[in-house]
Amino acid sequence: MIEQYLSDEHWQAVAPVLPGKQGDPGCRGRDNRLFLEAVFWIVRTGAPWRSLPPRFGKWYTAYTRYHRWDRKGVWPRVVAALNACDFQYDEDGLRFTPCDEIGLAERARSDADARQSAASQLIGV
Repeated sequence: MIEQYLSDEHWQAVAPVLPGKQGDPGCRGRDNRLFLEAVFWIVRTGAPWRSLPPRFGKWYTAYTRYHRWDRKGVWPRVVAALNACDFQYDEDGLRFTPCDEIGLAERARSDADARQSAASQLIGV
């Protein structure tokens, strides 16, 4: 059994923005959902591509497809369609940041701002 990240709701939201679906020019992807699960497994675990479990298919095929999608600009659309806070795409590429960590970072920033504001008031700035 494959540990799934994508719920049915996530899949319905992201499927229309993926290349290789029925009606797209060129080849169709065999199983976009399984491929996304493979990519999310790599990103979440931080494991090298060669460590991709065989249940996701051949690691090199997934690795190559991931980079093709990166060159085509697919990943920002995937992140936006998922509207999930635990995946982000920026100049460093696709990365995993659990929602809890994002919340902690925001709280740390607001705490630091509050301390700076309090210090400014004490100093009389």
